[in-house]
Amino acid sequence: MTLPATDERLDARQLAEAFRQFSEASEALTGAYAGLQTQVAQLTERLSVLMGALPAGVVVLDRDGRVVQANRAVEAMFEAGLAGVDWADFCAARLAATETPGEWQFEMHGAVRRVSRVDAPLESGEGHIVLLGDVTEAHQMRLAAERNERLAAMGEMVAGLAHQLRTPLAAALLYTATLFEQEMGPADRERIGSRAMERLRHLEKLIRDMLLFARGETLGREPFAICELVAELAQTVEPLSRAKGIAFSADCDCGDTRVVGDRKAVAGALTNLLENAVQALDAGGTIHFEASLDGPLARFAVSDNGRGIEPALQSRLFEPFFTTRHDGTGLGLAIARGVARAHGGDIRIDSEPGRGTTFTLTLAMGA
Repeated sequence: MTLPATDERLDARQLAEAFRQFSEASEALTGAYAGLQTQVAQLTERLSVLMGALPAGVVVLDRDGRVVQANRAVEAMFEAGLAGVDWADFCAARLAATETPGEWQFEMHGAVRRVSRVDAPLESGEGHIVLLGDVTEAHQMRLAAERNERLAAMGEMVAGLAHQLRTPLAAALLYTATLFEQEMGPADRERIGSRAMERLRHLEKLIRDMLLFARGETLGREPFAICELVAELAQTVEPLSRAKGIAFSADCDCGDTRVVGDRKAVAGALTNLLENAVQALDAGGTIHFEASLDGPLARFAVSDNGRGIEPALQSRLFEPFFTTRHDGTGLGLAIARGVARAHGGDIRIDSEPGRGTTFTLTLAMGA
């Protein structure tokens, strides 16, 4: 057996020095680990205090969607302990979608509360953090502000309203008075009576539109298929177009997609846009009605190849009582815009004189 050279062997002194250095390093690592444990404990305590003090609800989910941690605010919000709960099942049972994207509502003590909800995945991919904020008061203030805006618009239009009511009423009174003439024949009596009824119906429509505009809110919420609504409206409008010699077409690329909202109000708003297009065109014109999905929005477009609308008039089309037709109430487009906004969407107009007009109404899909 051959031993290594003397300078290659570790003597007892070198071994002791190596052991000392190892011990010092081990002690340093132990101290550092203890310091890290203290910092982690402090951070955990601070996080717990922070979550408990936050007015907004905070829910921490694991990768399976179960609640790992929930602060006092969210448990007070729902009056229930959430640890270990399947969050998706809980939301399906307690939260209902609203017309506003990112907002849900639930009942508590017979009152409807509204919350905003934001889901943020953890960078580690091990779960999610859900933030819930009570926006009930903000929602009520928004509704009050919208209602006050509508009432202010009504107040500014009192003079115009008096004129709008007086004109058809005066015509109806005139036609009705003529019916009392003894020498009038049956044919003339029928013709005058028909005109009187026409003016009274116009007056009734004006009053109905005024009430819809003043009220503003929608009446119900139900899921309805977009393409079914498009087909129904197309079936209604196509005969009117054909009678005027106007080519009408409709398309829907939404498949079986459904939107949640007031179906009757949405149908009324779209009918108004379609009837406006029919009335604006002469024989030989074309109207195309289509629906499509645009991210979180359902998009309805009514396009015509008519005379177009002057830029100066476009900015006034949605003003209450502004109309370019002698028999219009000036409230149809204002009501349609109110319906769209009540559903988290809006109405846009794209028009150029001589090149036609497109009205686009959008609705939030809801979830």
